[in-house]
Order: sequence, then structure tokens, then C-alpha cells
Amino acid sequence: MKYRRLTKEQLEELHQEFINFLATQSITADEWENLKVNKPELAETELDVFSDLIWEGVLNKAEYLEHFAPQHMYLFHLNDDKMHAIVVNVKNEEVDITTQEGYDWLRENLMDESVEFLQADKDYTEDKNADKFSMIEQGAIITKGELYNYFNKLIN
Repeated sequence: MKYRRLTKEQLEELHQEFINFLATQSITADEWENLKVNKPELAETELDVFSDLIWEGVLNKAEYLEHFAPQHMYLFHLNDDKMHAIVVNVKNEEVDITTQEGYDWLRENLMDESVEFLQADKDYTEDKNADKFSMIEQGAIITKGELYNYFNKLIN
């Protein structure tokens, strides 16, 4: 397995897609029920393959990631050849931008001397999607890039 198995909730949301996946492998509903009972290891393998296919599709489409920490905001634009990061550092330890109050403070004090902006480009390893997945596993979320684009215009 390349990524991780989808959660039960994710699999339930993708129920129809999973049925279609089984159908492409000529596995009927009755055969699937039989597999789960009589060959659970094979059923587990099918879930793993399906999960990897879904993750691969999601990661291929992902263009932006965001990751918030109490004093840092990491915004990534996932280009074809490398990722570009914008990091917003809040040097005021009394401000926690993971809370609404702290985030509001940041919005109102972007030009405060305790707010620092950094930028960097980072090359992917040989497996771009594995790099993206690793960031998601560490807490990043896929976004449409509104924050990235806002800060990119602000500082460039």
C-alpha cells in the first residue's frame, strides 16, 4: 500500500465509487460479501488498492496546501516541478492563530513588527504525490489557494 487506507467514513462517502471499482474487476455484490467472509485478506487488499487509487487521484489534483500552527501559517502552491511556500510567522507568543481570536489578531496586524513573511521553493523528491501525502499526514489540508494567493499578492 502506497498511502493509507481511507477511513470508514471516507469509504462510506465513496460507496458508489467503490461499487464501480469492484465492477471494473468483475466482482459482484454477492462475490464481495463472500470475499469479506471467506477471504478477508483479499477483501482487505481490494480496500487498499481502492484507497491508493482515490489518494492518487486526489493528490494529482491538489494545487494548494495549508498548515496552521499556533505561531506559524504554512501556505503551499504545488507546481508541477516544485512547491512554493509562503510562511507567516507570528513572533508574539500570546497570539495563537489556530484560534479565531488569534487569527483575527493576525488579520488586523499583518504589518505589525511581530509578523514575519518568508518564501521558499522546495523541489519534490522522485515521488511528488508521496511528498504531498506526507504533508497531509502531518496536518496540512488541501485548499483552493485563497490564502496563498492573498499573501502572494501582499508580499510580492
